[in-house]
Amino acid sequence: MYKIVKKQPLNPTVTLMEIDAPLIAKKAEPGQFIILRVDEDGGRIPLTVADYGREKGTVTIIFQIVGATTEKLNHLEEGDSLHDFVGPLGVPSHVEGLKKVAVIGGGVGCAIAYPIAKKLHQLGAEVHSIVGFRNKDLVILEEQFREVSDKLCMMTDDGSYGEKGLVTNALQSLIDAGEQYDEVIAIGPPIMMKFVVQLTKKYNIKTVVSMNPIMIDGTGMCGGCRLTVGGKTKFACVDGPDFDGFEVDFDEAIARSSMYKPFERHAHEETCHLFEKEVR
Repeated sequence: MYKIVKKQPLNPTVTLMEIDAPLIAKKAEPGQFIILRVDEDGGRIPLTVADYGREKGTVTIIFQIVGATTEKLNHLEEGDSLHDFVGPLGVPSHVEGLKKVAVIGGGVGCAIAYPIAKKLHQLGAEVHSIVGFRNKDLVILEEQFREVSDKLCMMTDDGSYGEKGLVTNALQSLIDAGEQYDEVIAIGPPIMMKFVVQLTKKYNIKTVVSMNPIMIDGTGMCGGCRLTVGGKTKFACVDGPDFDGFEVDFDEAIARSSMYKPFERHAHEETCHLFEKEVR
């Protein structure tokens, strides 16, 4: 069993948990993920390793409450334990040798972008972080990004915090100001990554995207994270999750990921009703 040693709500729908998992903490790297089960009868879900403490033996996960399993997970408290916590899985992000990088995170995708920015900072790279949210209430990990970024651009769609606009607006402004990057790393909703790639293609800036948002099973068996990269079929969970953004067929990936939203909503509603009955 894997004990929850810390639980912290980051916004109304996103929660941080720190899990006692020393063997995973010893091996985890940015870009990798774990698979967990809340209980013996629970579903298996993949979640990105948002941080790790090798000395403490803990792994941090950050999740958005969207379906039945994340709803059940959010009802656990510090001191409770998870039934399964397996990893690290996936191919680590390739960050060695990079001197100047723009790291872009959108929404809960910032939980994936942060450990990459942190690792780049530790390796001595110049890190420009661009993080975007719909509004001020949804902002997460701001202080963590400030600690590892030489430059931080906070963006909100409605202008309620930071600058008003999209992450692509901030990236365009930096490029216009003469910033030159070895690489852009973009992580967030597929539609956001699609438009980041459309921008960087114009300047031929190598762009890596993380396809974590379309993963379901995490083993390659379900086929839910199948995507086309450079004309070939790949699986985000076993071949990635990082891919060359110029080669990803985003339209296909976006269409596939939207297929599961009605199921997630239905499962989430059923689980919420179950907890409400237990409270009564």
